[in-house]
Amino acid sequence: MAGTQRYLRYIVFAFVCLVLIFFISSSSSVGQGSLKSPSEILKEQSASWRGSHQEEAHDSEKPAQDASAAKGSATTGTTLNTHALPPATAPGERMNATFVTLARNGDVWEIARSIRQVEDRFNRKFNYDWVFLNDAEFDDTFKKVTTSLVSGKTKYGKISTDHWSFPSWIDQEKAAKVRQEMKEKKIIYGDSISYRHMCRYESGFFFRHPLMLDYEWYWRVEPSIELFCDIEYDTFKFMAENKKKYSFVLSLYEYVETIPTLWDATKSFIEKFPQHIAQGNSMAFLSDDDGKTYNHCHFWSNFEIGNLNWLRSDAYLDFFNHLDQAGGFFYERWGDAPVHSIAAGLMLKKDEIHFFNDIAYYHVPFTHCPTGEKTRLDNKCHCNPKDNFDWNGYSCTARYFEINNMQKPEGYEKEHS
Repeated sequence: MAGTQRYLRYIVFAFVCLVLIFFISSSSSVGQGSLKSPSEILKEQSASWRGSHQEEAHDSEKPAQDASAAKGSATTGTTLNTHALPPATAPGERMNATFVTLARNGDVWEIARSIRQVEDRFNRKFNYDWVFLNDAEFDDTFKKVTTSLVSGKTKYGKISTDHWSFPSWIDQEKAAKVRQEMKEKKIIYGDSISYRHMCRYESGFFFRHPLMLDYEWYWRVEPSIELFCDIEYDTFKFMAENKKKYSFVLSLYEYVETIPTLWDATKSFIEKFPQHIAQGNSMAFLSDDDGKTYNHCHFWSNFEIGNLNWLRSDAYLDFFNHLDQAGGFFYERWGDAPVHSIAAGLMLKKDEIHFFNDIAYYHVPFTHCPTGEKTRLDNKCHCNPKDNFDWNGYSCTARYFEINNMQKPEGYEKEHS
């Protein structure tokens, strides 16, 4: 029995020795070539990643034919996006230009929406200034919100009381009677005093505000507008390089009840100041009988890009002063849109007025959506072409094309109604 146990101990001892010899032999082999510290392993992985990354970078520099080959093998129904992103800020010099908005403190969120539209679609690339005008002082909330949204400088101005009140020659009782009559007839803004002050101010004073005297070009923006397309070029530079002085995106007929004597005042101006009437003007846009009567067509002035020096010219100021003395801003309800339009139509040459087909725009209740599918796709537009007002029977845009002997945009006939 004792002998058997002794043999078993020898066998176990021999087995343990063999295991130790094997382990020592294996450890020596690993130490010589395979065993690595954690830092060495990380270095190897980093080198491996760099090599793979460099290969990918090298592949991305292969000629365009490789991309074409890849396109051929792409999954059926997949369209590769080949459009490169434009630079964050457009290169080149800027024009002496600004956006201008007439607003009150209570309009802050409506104008914030408009600013966001203009910045996203245009001004984030150009960083133009923005002038805000109010008949009262702007509060801190309005200033903080608008300043945070505008990429250029913001300026805030108060309108002079002389420019936002009844002139001394206006008969207050007569004006009040007119407002009551218009209210009874349910004429839009017919009984509003502030609306009349606004129309008069936009017609004859905004471009003379001290803050505006620093600029040559302006783009008017109102609360709650929408821009549907990207604008990748500098509209102010376009106007200057092409010798344009006034522009529009929507045109329509004015409410007859608001301007019954406006054309009479215009005709008396023409007789008094014939030197201000331009050769080759757009009288045919305004009148169907060579100036005897007004057809009520006008450019919708809540959007306009124009030249401030023209508005400050003797011709325009004489026109405004003539109308102002006639009293129609208060005895009727003359709007700044027909005033600007008649002035541009008579005092500018036809080719100095521009229609921006590619600037898609909405101001309640009308929409300008660019005519032509290619234009809409190229400019990443999201408007519905069925909403386009341009070729509607109540629009005057077709007349603008006709008097200028311009070919209407491709596809207009599909939108005609």
